[in-house]
Amino acid sequence: MKYRSWFTQRLPILRSLLLLTIAAGLLFLAFRGVKISSIVRAVGQANLWWVLGSVAFSVVALISRAYRWKLLIEPLGYSPSLKKTTYSLMVGYLANLGLPRLGELTRCGSLSKAESIPFSPLLGTVIAERFVDLVSLFTCLLLLLIIERNRFGTEFRSIILNPMIEPIARHKWLVLLLVIGVAGVFVVYRHFQSRQKGAGSFWSKLVIDLVTGLRSITNLRRPRLFVFHSVLIWVLYFLGVYFCFLALPYTAGLGYRAALFALVAGGFGMSAPVQGGIGAYHLLVSKGLMLYGVSQQDGLAFATLVHGLQILLVLLLGTASLILLFREGRMSQINNLKPECVSREGGKAEPGETAISDVRE
Repeated sequence: MKYRSWFTQRLPILRSLLLLTIAAGLLFLAFRGVKISSIVRAVGQANLWWVLGSVAFSVVALISRAYRWKLLIEPLGYSPSLKKTTYSLMVGYLANLGLPRLGELTRCGSLSKAESIPFSPLLGTVIAERFVDLVSLFTCLLLLLIIERNRFGTEFRSIILNPMIEPIARHKWLVLLLVIGVAGVFVVYRHFQSRQKGAGSFWSKLVIDLVTGLRSITNLRRPRLFVFHSVLIWVLYFLGVYFCFLALPYTAGLGYRAALFALVAGGFGMSAPVQGGIGAYHLLVSKGLMLYGVSQQDGLAFATLVHGLQILLVLLLGTASLILLFREGRMSQINNLKPECVSREGGKAEPGETAISDVRE
């Protein structure tokens, strides 16, 4: 029993280390044969004003995403403030850097505590939001395939698919062991989780939360505003990528089609089950830009710039949001105590209790 408890407590740590190992492997594949110093020099050529414009679009997209989440919560009978919703969202993104998908739970927990909203319905809205994001990403992919149908032929296979498949084919036994290891950790984790919580509780709760979230979409009070922000978020993402294109001399003339490709490839990279899309983003974006005549080194420099900006933004805004949420929580506790103190000062002290005014004297 002690060994089982010890192992269960360390399963999240083991999972995090395993995903970090996968991220490191993807980074190795992306940067193999390229000097890091050359990447640093290439990133250093970026125009600061275009970069700041890209950061501004990212910040507005985060606020728009928080407002859209607020719209999803309203059908549940709650109306959280945009400020605390934004803080909770950023804290969730910060948590995702430690462990993928932990951010969804963290932001729900943060907003639940800040606004006194039940946790489970909040999780349902996040599941629904992720579904909308998935539909949006595949819509962008479909649009890309339509406008770039002539480009995705033999070049796509020779530049992207084959270089990614060949290393896997050469080390197929190592890949097989890695897959077995990941599956083994997942099975053991679910086994101990079910032993603790009861068989089937995880899946039944997931279904209930999903249904709750989907119902919030069908009962939106302002559906047009929800659609507007869903579109706006991805337009801002696109503009952020395009401004980074303009910031670098070797991508400035690629045009909007290449920017859309980078957005879609980056979207799939950030969706990979590794911390912050590390490695997966760099690999997919850099290989994809080779279709547009960009060298591997320059493609990696672009991917490093965009990904680095996003990680830095999450670290700064996420940490600030965590501090502000904690500060507002403390202020709320102090304000709740004031009426009690006033009532005690104005009333007669209970037997065995010293009145506050006597203590001050």
